[in-house]
Amino acid sequence: MFKRHRERHRSGRAGWLRAAVLGANDGILSTASLIVGVAASQAEHAAVLTAGVAGLVAGAMSMAAGEYVSVSSQRDTEHADLGRERLELATNIESERAELAGIYMQRGLDAPLARQVAEQLMAKDALGAHARDELGISEVNTARPVQAALASAASFAVGSALPLLIAAIAPHRTLTWTVSVASLLFLAVLGALAARTGGAPIAAGALRITFWGALAMIATAGVGALFGTAV
Repeated sequence: MFKRHRERHRSGRAGWLRAAVLGANDGILSTASLIVGVAASQAEHAAVLTAGVAGLVAGAMSMAAGEYVSVSSQRDTEHADLGRERLELATNIESERAELAGIYMQRGLDAPLARQVAEQLMAKDALGAHARDELGISEVNTARPVQAALASAASFAVGSALPLLIAAIAPHRTLTWTVSVASLLFLAVLGALAARTGGAPIAAGALRITFWGALAMIATAGVGALFGTAV
């Protein structure tokens, strides 16, 4: 009897990690950039905070809706493929068995063993075997629209609240610099945490997210200063 060896793999985190990191990154970056841009236009502190709160609410709803629609489209495609596969299994199971055996042969099994593996797997769960090995659909990477939408909205709101909190407590005369520096630090920490969770190099993860954050805030500050001066 074989002793089961339990392993923890990071690929199981791929779905929620992508949505959470994307949401938090967008929350910090878009809200910080909005606050910096409005502040650079010489707007009053109250107006800056109002813009930040509006950006948080609108952004969270937008992220949830966009993620739900996107992942729902992926789920619909998966369901269509599974329906087609289910029909083929019901009408031409021998061809499907040969197709599955061919997949295993391409992976290195000899013909008799590939045929035996295909027969045994299909005897237990024919659709599951084809979904996993032919279509690449499994429990790990299957589309979950509601989970993705909630993760994106929640992470956006949390990320967005960070620069908004800094803007609320920072002196108005230094608001632009304070929010910019604090938000870049938040982005660096987020990039490092995401890289660590996903098993990627931490320094690279922090650097790339901070670079694009700085670029976005410089651009919006320039636009705010330009239009604020013009007004």
